[in-house]
Amino acid sequence: MMQTEGRHPGEFVMREANGQRSRESLTIAAEQIIEANSVVCRTADPAKVSATASVGAENAGDATIAVGSPGASTAVSPGRYRGVATDATHVTWEDPAGHYIGESVHGTPFPGEISLTITAGTTPTAAGDEFYVVVTGDADAWQHVSFDADAGLPIAGLAIYPATTGVGETVKIAAIVRDAEANANCVAWPASITDAEKTIAKGALARLGIIVRC
Repeated sequence: MMQTEGRHPGEFVMREANGQRSRESLTIAAEQIIEANSVVCRTADPAKVSATASVGAENAGDATIAVGSPGASTAVSPGRYRGVATDATHVTWEDPAGHYIGESVHGTPFPGEISLTITAGTTPTAAGDEFYVVVTGDADAWQHVSFDADAGLPIAGLAIYPATTGVGETVKIAAIVRDAEANANCVAWPASITDAEKTIAKGALARLGIIVRC
């Protein structure tokens, strides 16, 4: 009788940082099926997240900034979002990791990971003026779910172990979240993923310092 050997937890790891620096314990959200060696994404509970806006102390203009209600989406990351004005009405935004997430226009709501509106004041905004949104949350504000290329959630790493959770149930598992090399042949990708989606996911992992090699 032919038998198929299942995946071994962590078999994708080719190299990782010394000690436990590459690993974290991630909380898996309710009603999830996580396969060993699969990509996991981070999701936020907007009700448990706080977003606080401020302007740069050295700004030439006197524009103000306010967050929406809610001030964050399920894709928001913890930390400081930074916006830098490019002219009197446009501000480019980056997430806490320094990645570009879009451009806001004064007087127009900016939806996305963070929700905000910058309102022009009496003195025009100058190029280089800065705006900030700091995102914090409870210990359980961020949890993790299986990768879905259409969900728009940030990739958090590669699960080492499998996990299955029921309604209202969470569990913690170890995952590689930074500074590692992974064997592409051992990563458990969703069956429906396209080559283009896989390339995008590999790029997101690379930004975490996780290099997927063939």
